[in-house]
Amino acid sequence: MPTILTFGDSNTHGTPPMADPETYARFDAATRWPQVMARALGWDLVEEGLPGRTAQFDDPGMDGLMNGHPALRQALQSHGPIDVLTIMLGTNDVKTRFGASPETVMGGVAGLLDLATGAEMQTRHGGFRVLLICPPPVMETGVLAADFWGAAAKSRALPPLYAALAASRKAGFLDAGQVIAVSPLDGVHFEAAAHATLGAAVAEAVRRL
Repeated sequence: MPTILTFGDSNTHGTPPMADPETYARFDAATRWPQVMARALGWDLVEEGLPGRTAQFDDPGMDGLMNGHPALRQALQSHGPIDVLTIMLGTNDVKTRFGASPETVMGGVAGLLDLATGAEMQTRHGGFRVLLICPPPVMETGVLAADFWGAAAKSRALPPLYAALAASRKAGFLDAGQVIAVSPLDGVHFEAAAHATLGAAVAEAVRRL
């Protein structure tokens, strides 16, 4: 049976929209989009979603251990062989404290794609395909508004950059913002219905790889 690894942040982990940022919660396996996707495909699933993960930054506000570059290397060394890798990151990279331009965010994702498509990891797994998912734009609202001040415009600029990047690396591409939106409760996370919709869309994108 094929195996798919989903690499991302809280929206891959399954964090619900937050009214209280101090309370940990996670949607169950019946709800989370990676699980929805894996059931639709009939594939084995490895979930690698970490709340707060960035494509490239160590976050001093979250233990300083959120950089996706070493984490992706560890994930690809820990699991496998895999047949498909999905990457959905960039939401946390547009946080105010990083001051990153859309092009800088895209550059961090480029590093992840280069690691995944490079000879070392491709050889280790016997070859696998990559699907790059651009997260939907954030809203500057709710309990996370201060963290994402100025981020809405940056996140809206990401889809064409990600699409061009994916094409340059011969990876698949899905613009999640074309099929779902973030919850207005916190402007970042997905409601349960959005998880179901995204899971179906990712399954279809994987079939097209």
